[in-house]
Amino acid sequence: MDALDRQIIAALRANGRATYAELGRQVGLSASAVHERVGKLESSGVIVGYHAVVDPSAVGLGVTALIGIHPTDIADDNEVADALSELIEVESCYRVAGDESFVVKVRVATVDDLERSLGRLRRIPGVARTRTTVVLSTRFEGRPNTGDDEGDVT
Repeated sequence: MDALDRQIIAALRANGRATYAELGRQVGLSASAVHERVGKLESSGVIVGYHAVVDPSAVGLGVTALIGIHPTDIADDNEVADALSELIEVESCYRVAGDESFVVKVRVATVDDLERSLGRLRRIPGVARTRTTVVLSTRFEGRPNTGDDEGDVT
């Protein structure tokens, strides 16, 4: 992956519906050259999909919480992760270092729904306890990061 690939990825993250011609104009390549590069990025697993970015509040999911999951002593992380993936309200799941095994991002309609979600989450075998942080506002989210060296601290 080179600098042109990174530019293409950044352009696609900004507008996943851009045509190959539009991408080509942005990065200085022909549409066919961009098409070939995007195909290689997809087949190599760098680009894993395309999706619509939806305003959660606009679809009735006005409450976001970050929940730290503390495991039991005999918890199987894979089984816990599989069970978490079954909860529709769990939008993201991160395996983390520290006292918690996972941090999940949950989106629900109301605080009452959050309470019910926490109950379901706590009943998962291997979950000893949780720590919940309710998000008051989102300053930014899903910010494109293509791994450019600019601004990186080494």
